[in-house]
Amino acid sequence: MELKERVFSLLQGILREHETLFLIDLSVTPDHRIKVVIDGDSGVNLKECVLVSRTIEQSLLADDIDFALEVTSAGATAPLVLARQYAKHIGRKLEVRTLEGAFEGTLTQCDADQITVEWKSREPKPVGKGKVTVQHKRDFLLNDIEEAKVKLTF
Repeated sequence: MELKERVFSLLQGILREHETLFLIDLSVTPDHRIKVVIDGDSGVNLKECVLVSRTIEQSLLADDIDFALEVTSAGATAPLVLARQYAKHIGRKLEVRTLEGAFEGTLTQCDADQITVEWKSREPKPVGKGKVTVQHKRDFLLNDIEEAKVKLTF
């Protein structure tokens, strides 16, 4: 069994036992550098990263494989790539980029296929001088999103 398949199989076992965790990315280079990126429904803590790392490490060491392993969580500024990641960010500001352009607003809903983002903008009054605040609401199909990131505010 190829190393990447072996690690993926190990990860599936770990993720079945810890259902709040899920895999974002797995890469293995030809020189056996393994990088695992995980996320969780309520985020990921160091203890969970260590658990995943040790489980993979123990199995691969038992098989006498030479490797380097890095297990990390999806960073705060990393793009959202799975539908499951959006749910924990409801109520937060997102920057969503599609073929139509970039949109910034608050994530208000999500499901397996789409998200809803709402934002306000100041626009000229239809009649007369001045501006009015206009509320916008837009649904985005996940397949149409090129990139979505949580906007951090300090």
